[in-house]
Amino acid sequence: MKKHNTSRRDFIKTGFAGAMGLTLFPAIKSCRPSVNDTIRLGIIGLGRQAVFLVNGFHRIPGMKIVAGCDVYGVKRERFRRQVEKHQREQNQRVEVDAYLDYKDILLRKDIDAVVISTPDHWHALQTIDACRAGKDIYLEKPLTFTIKEGIRVVEEVRKNNLILAVGSQQRSDPNFQHAVKMVQDGRLGKLNRIQAWVGGPPTPYDLPKETIPDDLDWEKWLGPSPYVHYNHELNPPISLDPLVNEQLWGAWRWYKELGGGFLTDWGTHHFDIAQWAIGKEKSGPSRIIPAGYQGHEYITFVYEDGLEMANQPYNEEKERGIKFWGENGWLEVSRRNFNASDDQFLPPEPDDADADVPYEMGTAHLIDFVESLRTRREPIAPVEAGHRSCTVGTLGNIASFLERPVEWDPENERFINDPEAERYFHREYRQGYVL
Repeated sequence: MKKHNTSRRDFIKTGFAGAMGLTLFPAIKSCRPSVNDTIRLGIIGLGRQAVFLVNGFHRIPGMKIVAGCDVYGVKRERFRRQVEKHQREQNQRVEVDAYLDYKDILLRKDIDAVVISTPDHWHALQTIDACRAGKDIYLEKPLTFTIKEGIRVVEEVRKNNLILAVGSQQRSDPNFQHAVKMVQDGRLGKLNRIQAWVGGPPTPYDLPKETIPDDLDWEKWLGPSPYVHYNHELNPPISLDPLVNEQLWGAWRWYKELGGGFLTDWGTHHFDIAQWAIGKEKSGPSRIIPAGYQGHEYITFVYEDGLEMANQPYNEEKERGIKFWGENGWLEVSRRNFNASDDQFLPPEPDDADADVPYEMGTAHLIDFVESLRTRREPIAPVEAGHRSCTVGTLGNIASFLERPVEWDPENERFINDPEAERYFHREYRQGYVL
């Protein structure tokens, strides 16, 4: 086995994924900011991921963050301080507003695009509202909570002729791009199987009830989701003086009432890369088999050509990543390592000394989004790919809930003769919310 360790690279100097010969997307046209214009951003959802994204966009010339919103007062104040500090350091005119309601951002004509980094259960409604307000969008993964929501989001983006880039930043990572290229170019030969280890389904909400903080609007945080009581793990505490950011990711993602568990949280990264590599980023599996069913130890996704992708660890460390098995050999890729059965499958060594930075702070993926805004070309992580990779994880959850296989028509995006599975296609919103 050959092993190749590379650091996370902000490859601004080496260009974008299109230069590597990967699949290019058709251009779309609109009247939007030119190369010399400042792009003005609003941030919807100001939690831990937003802190990383704000820092990332601040590193890109020609970007200015001018507004943010969150239902938690302490996060609004943290955001305001973070942005004002940057604007002063850059000798910019200080202008930043913080709102409770995201619709206040969408009403502003001076904002070109929005970043949506709220919990999954809010993604669809906020994205559709942003589309109808004419805003381009950077949307965090997973794209939506339900499959029906994802279909509607794709429709709204295309109907309004907008840019939507999904926060699947592994698409802008040279190691993952190289793995995709090896598969697409047939270097591994015909694929035999794929292992894409991401983790398991969500569990029922069981956190103890706690007192809601005075400056948190819990009803607005829940939005369309069914009511659950507050617990601080859903919104990990922060402080301002001194500044102490969240030490954990919000736990809402691990509970079936609020998120899709590891299958969507990490699945939309690694399932996305796998589907990109095998040309299924606008399609998906046709049969989904849950773990424990008739000897299947792991959730298995079967494609129409018979290729199987198992949610199965590929090394003893149970590192989240992907392993492609082909007739000519294998390769495996994660955020830390790239291993292969032969040197010919390894990526080139980095051509410069790149500083290690937290993965979430890399700017290559954000730069791709900015270039899409300016040129009106499709981003490397377009809305259809984000929807389809999210669907894979959601289908895995549904099969797991039912404890039996489900048959799926990826072309028409419907279950085949399965009314019981159809009940999970969408879920009822709370009163006052409509898709």
